[in-house]
Amino acid sequence: MLSGVSIWQLLILLVIVVLVFGTRRLGSMGGDLGAAIRNFRSALSDEDDGKGGKAPENLPPSTAAVSPASEKTRDDTHAG
Repeated sequence: MLSGVSIWQLLILLVIVVLVFGTRRLGSMGGDLGAAIRNFRSALSDEDDGKGGKAPENLPPSTAAVSPASEKTRDDTHAG
C-alpha cells in the first residue's frame, strides 16, 4: 500500500501536519480518538456478552411507522 512513499515524504507530511494543527491539538485529537475506540470496543463486548443494557422506556413514537391511510395518499400523489 505504501510502497511508493519514502520515509522522507512521510516526515515532511508529519512536519506539515504539526505546523498546521499544533502539538496540543494533535494530542487532544489522539486522546479523543482513543477514547472513542475504547467506548466502541466496550459496547461491542457488552453486546456480545448479552449485557447490552436495557432500552430506554420513554422513547418518542417512531416517525418511520406509516399508517395505511397515509400510504394511500402518498400513492395517489405519485400516480398522477
